[in-house]
Amino acid sequence: MAPKRQSAILPQPKKPRPAAAPKLEDKSASPGLPKGEKEQQEAIEHIDEVQNEIDRLNEQASEEILKVEQKYNKLRQPFFQKRSELIAKIPNFWVTTFVNHPQVSALLGEEDEEALHYLTRVEVTEFEDIKSGYRIDFYFDENPYFENKVLSKEFHLNESGDPSSKSTEIKWKSGKDLTKRSSQTQNKASRKRQHEEPESFFTWFTDHSDAGADE
Repeated sequence: MAPKRQSAILPQPKKPRPAAAPKLEDKSASPGLPKGEKEQQEAIEHIDEVQNEIDRLNEQASEEILKVEQKYNKLRQPFFQKRSELIAKIPNFWVTTFVNHPQVSALLGEEDEEALHYLTRVEVTEFEDIKSGYRIDFYFDENPYFENKVLSKEFHLNESGDPSSKSTEIKWKSGKDLTKRSSQTQNKASRKRQHEEPESFFTWFTDHSDAGADE
């Protein structure tokens, strides 16, 4: 997803204080405006015109780049599908991938790993215009933890560039909500934390506080 390039805006120099009026009248200067200052003002106006042309070309480039990305996004889809079919032939591919991921693994408890054994497919789909966001779909087999066959989380980027997210509500089976389980693994030194809610991979689906960091 190629972000829209923002052109640097050249700051206008501060207008210098008017110089003392020359003793002899400068016939080439506008009344009340010394020749040097007039030339400087004209240069600033020309800089603005040139910057406007640069901005126009950058906007045109962004539109053309977006069209190319959309074209190749469609061309890649059959290969994504083929890759997904090949991954499906490898037992426990996704849980193994998550357990070995440096960031995701930090969120995984033992029961998270058990639940992820039922994860069969992960798909990332960019929105049609690409630049406004994407969706991640997690496909699960029937499992003892929740009713959902698919868990999804979407990431949106508005026109001002502020990210936001929304996700599927997880329909937990009775007593199986992994985001509310009390930790059973603390040692004696940490028993006072026994009833605190442990971090779980599945809290990621309900945490929308920092969509930018999620990426």
